[in-house]
Amino acid sequence: MKLPHIPTPDELIDKGFNRASRAASKVRSTKLHGRVKGMRIEEARVQTACQTINSTLDRIIKETPIIEELPEFYQDYIDIVVGVDQYKHSLGAVYWAYGVLKQIEAQYTTRIRKSDSLSAIDIRKEAFGRIASVVNRIEDELDFLDFAKRELKNMPNIDFTATRVVIAGFPNVGKSTLLNNITDASPKVANYPFTTKGLQIGNYELNWRKYQIIDTPGLLDRSINDMNEIELNAIAALEHLGNIIIYIFDPSQTSGFLMENQYLLYAEIKKVFQTPMICLFNKTDLLETTDLMDEYIAKIDDPIFKTSISDRSNINDIKAVIEDLSKQYCSDDEFEKYLEELEKNRGR
Repeated sequence: MKLPHIPTPDELIDKGFNRASRAASKVRSTKLHGRVKGMRIEEARVQTACQTINSTLDRIIKETPIIEELPEFYQDYIDIVVGVDQYKHSLGAVYWAYGVLKQIEAQYTTRIRKSDSLSAIDIRKEAFGRIASVVNRIEDELDFLDFAKRELKNMPNIDFTATRVVIAGFPNVGKSTLLNNITDASPKVANYPFTTKGLQIGNYELNWRKYQIIDTPGLLDRSINDMNEIELNAIAALEHLGNIIIYIFDPSQTSGFLMENQYLLYAEIKKVFQTPMICLFNKTDLLETTDLMDEYIAKIDDPIFKTSISDRSNINDIKAVIEDLSKQYCSDDEFEKYLEELEKNRGR
């Protein structure tokens, strides 16, 4: 997510007062009567300072996304990374400063117009003191928004117009290999909190429909009971993300995880997400017997594929099941809702 540049209070004040000095110089070069000119100079200073600072605050307000207008995944993501309450508070402080500077501009320009040229200087100095005070009062909020800009710059680029498939399973079961094979491209790695490597995202199109495949290394590869509160919040974010989940088993257990533990994780994810699932039994070429694999296959009602790490023969069949599940569970209503929200936000 791209946030606007966030200046420091000193940068805002310096910019506003420097512009004010230039505006005063322009008035000074006019042929107005001396007494009138003195008032116009001070009026221009106050007006320009307020308007210059407010133009920057207005840009921050308009270019900083409003939490409620974002997809739920991004709302949860921001809450995990920087905190939604502080985010709203800081943006609200910028709104407050913008409104107060508007009032200062109106109040002090009126006072200057009703004064004489000598009094106008004192009134302008008083206005400048209030302007600086208002800007300095939001220093902590500007610092936070600058922090948020840095932390959120690598937010994953999720395509909410696509059918989104999340890959889950323990480490070394073949998740990244499946991602590479099914998207037929090197996936992009995007920062995501509390994963070991970040989200890996690949895309493909089939029959004029877009699909996005998302691997979550370090997050959906251990028992939910072992996760801390922050990791559980990250899981909640993913709950809004996946339309379909592909869970990969390693029946050879060469990944270092017993089938019993792999099945327990599968059952937990199925219970938490309540999302259509596809099960992949990988590394079948390493099995001496299929007895153990068959025991767990018998416990599963979801679509099942048997494959090996280097075997791409099932990829088209897997895509076909994804397409079928997409038609059953991922109607175009979600896409239409996304477009409606996008159009509504543009009109604001």
